[in-house]
Amino acid sequence: MDVERLIRRAQQGDLEAFAEVTRRFQHMAFGYALALIRDLQQAEDVVQEAFVGAWFGLRTLADPAAFPGWFRGIVRHQAHRVLRQRREASLPLEAALTMPVNGTGPDGRLEEKERVAAVLGAIAALPSPVREVTTLFYVHDCTQQDIATFLGLPVTTVNNRLHAARQLLKRGTLTMVKDTLEAHRLPDDFAARIGRIVRTREGVVEVLFDPTNLPDPLTELTVSDTPRRRAVTVQVVQLLEGGVVRCVPLSPADGLAAGMTVLSAGRRVETPAGREAVDRAVRLLAGPVREPDRAPELIPTGIKVIDVMCPLVRGGTVAVAGELRAGASVVVEELCRRLSREPGGVSIFAFIPPYDGPERAFQEMWAKEGHTGGTAGTVQTFYFLGQEEWTAERLATLPSVDAVIRLSKDLAQLGIYPTVDPLASRSRLLDMGLVDPEHAAIAARIRQALAATAAETSASPEGELLKQRARKVQRFFAQPFYVAEPYIHRSGVTVSRAEALQICREILDGVHDRLPEAAFYFTGGMDEIRAKVEAERSKP
Repeated sequence: MDVERLIRRAQQGDLEAFAEVTRRFQHMAFGYALALIRDLQQAEDVVQEAFVGAWFGLRTLADPAAFPGWFRGIVRHQAHRVLRQRREASLPLEAALTMPVNGTGPDGRLEEKERVAAVLGAIAALPSPVREVTTLFYVHDCTQQDIATFLGLPVTTVNNRLHAARQLLKRGTLTMVKDTLEAHRLPDDFAARIGRIVRTREGVVEVLFDPTNLPDPLTELTVSDTPRRRAVTVQVVQLLEGGVVRCVPLSPADGLAAGMTVLSAGRRVETPAGREAVDRAVRLLAGPVREPDRAPELIPTGIKVIDVMCPLVRGGTVAVAGELRAGASVVVEELCRRLSREPGGVSIFAFIPPYDGPERAFQEMWAKEGHTGGTAGTVQTFYFLGQEEWTAERLATLPSVDAVIRLSKDLAQLGIYPTVDPLASRSRLLDMGLVDPEHAAIAARIRQALAATAAETSASPEGELLKQRARKVQRFFAQPFYVAEPYIHRSGVTVSRAEALQICREILDGVHDRLPEAAFYFTGGMDEIRAKVEAERSKP
């Protein structure tokens, strides 16, 4: 489709058409901005702002055929604005050279900085008309015809200026210019990073992006609120169907409306949402409110520690929070897999801790299993950046939260997976006596045994026996997950709530005192425990 038809469609509000326009002009805009301000990162920022300005001003463009020159003027205006805002003491070139290069050490980064400095210096030394054409030509291999259209010049003039650049630059420098600009060109998904708001309600914003390239949950987005001359930061908490992502604001967001442009730089959120924002999100995003005169109903997960110590409510909400490397996203994935076909389902609010060092990107943790990061059948998942103060007690006070699953890195160090902490996890079904009395009594005994074991200092026979039984319960709660099968090389298991409760009660009553602790570790039900014991006994 030609540019004029795309512009006409975009003028009618067609975001996909504008995204195609962005794809066609993004590299030329970047090269033009780079020629003006000679700063790689700021040039990319200029291009993003220029496309935002173009989207808002598109309806004022009388002649769609004039778009290249009109848009070039917007880029030039944005670039000059950046130049005016630079402080006299700043060093724009040095700022551009601080860009991290993945996989390189200090020596490699220094070498890269020196190479970019030399390239930008060589380009800066060219006469302005020659500099523009040269930069455009070597950014993503823009053709002479494309450059001529964008700059409003004859093709012969473009060719003459390229020839002049080759005469002015040494052959080695010319090669370095080409290689460096190609290495630092705009990312291929740049056009897909521009979206627009389609719905807002109180503290929730829904944004439409290219369905094939959505920002991940926990990604930070910037809403361009042009009427108020401000930028509003929002965080992706859920992926919906049709290219829509659901977000909550991280800064004051009054006045956001459908049609506003949203930019994604692909940055992960660094600041956890505040208590007020989380409270509002839980209230607005949770599933339908249950009828007040209807008793809550347990929804079985087949996960022993959850069904026994923090049972979930059908159609209810659960908060999952954990420390770094405690496997929060794995627990969320497993719940989605097990409950996605259960009537009523659940709404999961996952508080994922910040990653550090070489942790895998959050997206990779579910992409291999095909998890959408949003809705899986009857299960909704919402992702927030966690923080240490989000304790079980604090999360339990959030409105509409029925259960809290708290994960512990200490259990991970013991090899207890899932790392659900029975002492810190909560369920209103247990707290309010809404489960079978025997179930509540067993859960209470487990908590007492684990707490007493943690505080036990005496070496009395009774104290030692209690420790042994508590350790057996703790190891019994370790359980293979289905989503972990490719990594643990064994099948996931499901254990009914009734059997899990029975085995816990028998352990606490001393029925299995003669069985070793190892027999209970990372197993399913009693049949597997006995089979494990028999296998050990039959070894020579």
